Amino acid sequence: MTKKKSRLIFAQEQAESAIKKTNEKINELGTHTSHLYDELNTIQKLFDDIRNVPSEKRLEYEKLKKIRLNWIQQAEKIESDYKNTVAKNAGKGAAGVSAGVAVAALGPTAAMGIATTFGVASTGTAISTLSGAAATNAALAWLGGGAIAASGGGMVAGNALLVLTGPVGWSIAGVALVSSGFVLWKGKSDKQRLEDVFTLISKRDVKSNELAIVEINERISRIKDETKQLNSAIKRIRTFGLDYNLMTEAKHYELGSFVNLMNSSTQLLVNPITGLQPKYDKDDLKEYLTFSKRKIADKQKPLIISLSNLLHKISLDEKDKILLWKSFKKNKDFLSSIGISKKDFDLLIFEIVIDALEYKYRNENLSS
Repeated sequence: MTKKKSRLIFAQEQAESAIKKTNEKINELGTHTSHLYDELNTIQKLFDDIRNVPSEKRLEYEKLKKIRLNWIQQAEKIESDYKNTVAKNAGKGAAGVSAGVAVAALGPTAAMGIATTFGVASTGTAISTLSGAAATNAALAWLGGGAIAASGGGMVAGNALLVLTGPVGWSIAGVALVSSGFVLWKGKSDKQRLEDVFTLISKRDVKSNELAIVEINERISRIKDETKQLNSAIKRIRTFGLDYNLMTEAKHYELGSFVNLMNSSTQLLVNPITGLQPKYDKDDLKEYLTFSKRKIADKQKPLIISLSNLLHKISLDEKDKILLWKSFKKNKDFLSSIGISKKDFDLLIFEIVIDALEYKYRNENLSS
């Protein structure tokens, strides 16, 4: 007789499925952004070949060229960093094997999809909204719910759960805790409480990923449309000649509209998918600390940000908080991944997390 799946396992499987679908969409997004990037490069070369373009107009599209160059460099860095990480981890047990299977999925277009999904700052910092996480981590996160899970490791081997809705650094240990951390609890009611909390988290992330897929589909649709428009613009510009001074005023106007098109198309490359951004970041924490006048050590900040993402929109009572705190405190891998010692992870951390989230919710309600 087949054992009935627990609510947690069922919710985890749904979360894994939703993340896998999101990953597939990110890959598809990368294919379309690649085509858009190629068309933008082509039209840029045509503009570069035109003589006597007024300097202010030339500066406008030169600026766009720099933004795109930064974007493609970051996409390439994501790909190379990931492959370097896989090479370093080869032979290090199951996770290394899983990553080895996954690496084939992270080609140039997939890296482009990741760069667009998570956003690239104008300063050149890739995946800027992930609270300073390295581009490599974002790539690993992206693969966590897709190819790694498909390799047979499932949710334990991949850092899939929650990964696309929060900072990445803690997630591998966090997911391991979901599957194995409950053995620490002998009391059935305590274990059930923890399972209930992680079930809610999984369900929340299913919804987040479903909404993100809608957003990615909308982005793909816009990219396809603007790629066609760029292609038509390229054909028009090729009939204009190479001297701006010899062109008619109507052609000058058309060129201006094509620069506007290049601008909007470039934004489609570099603007992140908002539904997959962290729900809580370092700016949120900075604002809360200024308001509350609390003093916390710098090494505790990444932990507070990670836990705030984990518990975003999750209701907890006092017993839930204590159980979660004890679970994480006992998990050496989790503490190591976040770079904090057991003695530095006190209950006050959880109190700050809950208070910080409540402060953010109040601000969101006031602004809506």
